[in-house]
Formats: sequence, C-alpha cells, structure tokens
Amino acid sequence: MWDKDTIFKALSDSTRRLILDELSERNEQSLYELTARLIMKHNLTISRQGIAKHLSILEDAGLVTSRRKGKYRVLLFNNEPLKGLLDGWID
Repeated sequence: MWDKDTIFKALSDSTRRLILDELSERNEQSLYELTARLIMKHNLTISRQGIAKHLSILEDAGLVTSRRKGKYRVLLFNNEPLKGLLDGWID
C-alpha cells in the first residue's frame, strides 16, 4: 500500500500537479516532451533537471512510473495511489 503522507507531500506542489495533469492528458511522454509541454503550455521556467527532481518525488509516491520505449524512457501517470486516498473522509 502507498504511504498517504508521501502522496499528500507529492501533491502539495503546483509544479508536480501540473506534471500529473500533463501525464493524465497525454501519457507516455519522455522527459524532453514533458518539459517542452510544461514550458510552452504553462510558461514554466524550469530545466529538465528541475522536472526530474519533481518526478523523483512523484515516483516515490507511486504516482509516476517509467519504462523503456526504444532508446527513451517514457513517463506514465499511475492513479492507483489516489483511489483510496480519501477513504473515510468522503463516502
């Protein structure tokens, strides 16, 4: 099971929420594609290294996974950790 504190910490940052928005809209993006979309669509001034740090936190929370696709690593949104997050609070 996923740690709720880790998930809430990952969701507490607006850039990380934008990353999840982008991946939920268009899954299986490379780090380069994701960075380009965030810069062009949301006018973020952030490097690929900055995005990679955010992705590490999202991966620790189980919200993002990655896999090899050809010579690239693609990023995938995993919504499973969110499904039981509010159990007991919302019926």
